[in-house]
Amino acid sequence: MQNSDRQEVIEDLLSKVDEGTPEVAQEIEQAHSLDDLALLLESLPVTDRVSFWEQLSPAIQLPVLAEMRADASEAIIRAVDEVRLHDLFAELDADTLLELQDVLTEPLLEEALGRMDTEQKQRYASAQQYADSEVGHWCDHQPLVVPAKTKVNVVLRLLRRVMPKYCDHVFVVDSRGVWVGAVPIHKLFGADGVLKISELVREQFPSLNAREDIYVSADKVASSEEVALPVLDDGGMLIGRLDLGTAYEMQAERAEAQIMATAGLDEDEDLFSPVMRSARNRALWLGINLMTAFLASWFIGLFEATLQQVVALAVLMPVVASMGGIAGSQTLTLIVRGLALGQISKSNLRPLLNKELQVGLLNGVLWAIVIGLIAGYWFNSWGLGMVIGAAIVANIISAALAGIFLPVILDKLKIDPALSGSVILTTVTDIVGFVAFLGLGTLFLL
Repeated sequence: MQNSDRQEVIEDLLSKVDEGTPEVAQEIEQAHSLDDLALLLESLPVTDRVSFWEQLSPAIQLPVLAEMRADASEAIIRAVDEVRLHDLFAELDADTLLELQDVLTEPLLEEALGRMDTEQKQRYASAQQYADSEVGHWCDHQPLVVPAKTKVNVVLRLLRRVMPKYCDHVFVVDSRGVWVGAVPIHKLFGADGVLKISELVREQFPSLNAREDIYVSADKVASSEEVALPVLDDGGMLIGRLDLGTAYEMQAERAEAQIMATAGLDEDEDLFSPVMRSARNRALWLGINLMTAFLASWFIGLFEATLQQVVALAVLMPVVASMGGIAGSQTLTLIVRGLALGQISKSNLRPLLNKELQVGLLNGVLWAIVIGLIAGYWFNSWGLGMVIGAAIVANIISAALAGIFLPVILDKLKIDPALSGSVILTTVTDIVGFVAFLGLGTLFLL
């Protein structure tokens, strides 16, 4: 659903809610995918969200909840009558339960598990052996799998009955379930029907370890030129697969998380989450920003006498800080993306540093000349123009250094650079910019 279409649907829904007329949930449900319905629900105030969700077909109510962000789905679960929820969760499958387990109450979780058949319980238990950051927790446990001794004509009959999405290979295992390899489906057509499937196995088919990070695994699938990769445990047992659709979803989820993290927010933050919860989530980073602001102010205070005598310095200080902050954020964004894609290593860090320093020097000199001429003409002081120009060069170069080293160091410390890098970078560029500008002003203008 395009943004403009979604806005029209939301406005239409809200008008119908306000007027008290019947909703058109079924019509919207038929016209849009689960993803679109989830985004639509997240765009509505909580009361209207619950009302619209209750009018969806019971068959898709839980799948839509599973597609929504945790905070948004939790708001619906808290608002819906508990008896209704118990009825809905009577036929919950393991995959949907895995998506919703963090927002369910313990009684609902236990009841859902109790009503599952043996196969679904085993599926859920298998996923719980792995952390939710590991691919073994999220992989599809129903790939197209056949034993190595299976004849080709038997596999072809199976294909007529079963064909999962994102499937162009048959996965082959031995009698114990240990991974043997994969056979391209197109090779089965025209092959001798009495051949064993193992005789057609493709060599060196890539695989994923179940303990591997889900986002790393998603990147591997996306770059593998395969539509799905097998997921193996430490003993080589096939436990499932990660397909291209899921891999792209994971990459999009990571990108959204990084965008939200730059503002100190969780990717599950609901657009209409309760005021107290939103305030609590944001208060921490406001407090951290306050401390860094006081630190920058303390450095400015060291030059109080200079500011009293050369007022122009106070007027121009934001220019120095702003130029350094923008230059640093450009480098920081580039490095964070490189780290996320696995492109940054010890071997290419030095050339990358040299390149960014050259870019910083070139831009620093260019904009130092421009800003120096403007400041000199504005305040009729070419000495002031030279001082701010030198400060601009120093700050942009230091911003390039900080933009490279901060995310690398934070990543080594297992701290998300997308979350805290921008806050620290701003502090560094503010302090370097102010000290350079006011220090040079003290030396040359007084």
